[in-house]
Amino acid sequence: MELSDLAIFQAVLREGGITAAARRLHRVQSNITTRIKQLEDSLGVALFERDGRGVRPTAAAQVLAGYSERLLALADEARSAVASDTPRGSLRLGAMENTAAVRLPPLLAQFHQRYPQVQLELRTGPTASLVTAVLAGELDGALVCGPVNDPRLASQPFCRETLLLISALGARIDPAHGPQTLLAFDHGCAYRQRLERWLQESGCTVARLVELDSYHAMISCAASGMGIALVPEALLALTPAADHVARHPLPPHLAQADTVFIRRDGTKMPALDAFAAYFDTIQP
Repeated sequence: MELSDLAIFQAVLREGGITAAARRLHRVQSNITTRIKQLEDSLGVALFERDGRGVRPTAAAQVLAGYSERLLALADEARSAVASDTPRGSLRLGAMENTAAVRLPPLLAQFHQRYPQVQLELRTGPTASLVTAVLAGELDGALVCGPVNDPRLASQPFCRETLLLISALGARIDPAHGPQTLLAFDHGCAYRQRLERWLQESGCTVARLVELDSYHAMISCAASGMGIALVPEALLALTPAADHVARHPLPPHLAQADTVFIRRDGTKMPALDAFAAYFDTIQP
């Protein structure tokens, strides 16, 4: 099983077919087909089902996808580690949505200007999925809600967020007022987990949970009276709908949330090292 075969396999998966992959890789279709067939022969399984409309990945292909991505990433990391100490190549970063929207833009702009040979990639998501992606080698590093207690990961402080509980103007949040509707990201969101614990400790019942995929939608829904949400103060300040929500005080252990930068422990990668060292000298 050659790394080049895995790269071709990944291209076919991403592009959704042989023709598109050949165009992306600047190869002829017959070469792509031959290399996929060689990979299938070496593994002893079919990776794609072929019909008149193209190819579809098999169950075996779905399994191989995760392994091949990690192997290719590890190969890139090895090449970067031995080739030069100069930051270059791709740097795959992850961040919570609020961090990507508020904290990262100026930092990434300055980093890109200083290290133009580094190709930055950014994925947003909740803390749990970002941690999983770093451990799987899908991301080189990520900015998540801390603390992250996993011996496989190295962690360093990035910034501290102040979280606010918001609702429609005039709304009351207390056990006597009755059950609450909670507006939040999916269960992997660390802020959501904090809020659910606090509501439970406070005796407030969650009657309904509405999962949303953006803070802008969350804040607008809270302003309209749909429910309550926990949002970072720095992000709220940049959102027009913030003028139409009430802000409720929270205990310090809930209101203060540290954002940390995580990476696989022991990873040596010039671009990643440069990024970690760079933001460490800047106040986010």
